[in-house]
Amino acid sequence: MEINTQSATTPKTPRPPVGRYRVIKELMDISVFLVAVFTLLQLSLPRSEVHGKSMEPTFVEGQRLIISRVNYMVGDPQRGDIVVFNSPESDDDDPSLIKRVVGLPGETVEIKDREVYINGVKLNEPYIKEPCTRYCRDRQWILASDEYFVMGDNRNVSNDSRSFGAIKHSAIIGEALFRYWPLNTIGFIHQINVN
Repeated sequence: MEINTQSATTPKTPRPPVGRYRVIKELMDISVFLVAVFTLLQLSLPRSEVHGKSMEPTFVEGQRLIISRVNYMVGDPQRGDIVVFNSPESDDDDPSLIKRVVGLPGETVEIKDREVYINGVKLNEPYIKEPCTRYCRDRQWILASDEYFVMGDNRNVSNDSRSFGAIKHSAIIGEALFRYWPLNTIGFIHQINVN
């Protein structure tokens, strides 16, 4: 007598090969990683386009810059830094300006005989386009502990702290680090020591 020990089995559904799941999972992981990196770069390194002539000869109309938000999360702006900030006079169509930091918190900034003085010492400014002939009347500003005095390198056409006053640290978006357009001007923006 023979005994059949096999019980009735249900048919198995075919499973896709394990390799296909791995490939799909890898592609999804890479996609999520790339989206995260892109988002972080957008948040930490926004881009900006130069409009107007206020920063000539350092920047000209249409040049495109990469701005670092990170620099001022770990440190403070220094004299000579070129910063992008929310304009105190702006509307939604023109939310930001680009200028050079001239005065630091707690300092006294003075324009006397068309020259800039910091705490009574004349500022060395090799970056300006030409001597100031307009909007340079004698005046003095005393900066609070969180205020910065900013000016354009082309003083005769710049709308800057001379008209709207000092800006607060919280208004600063970031520091201009890199010029990427047009290609013949590509490169890092060098810090100028003006102390």
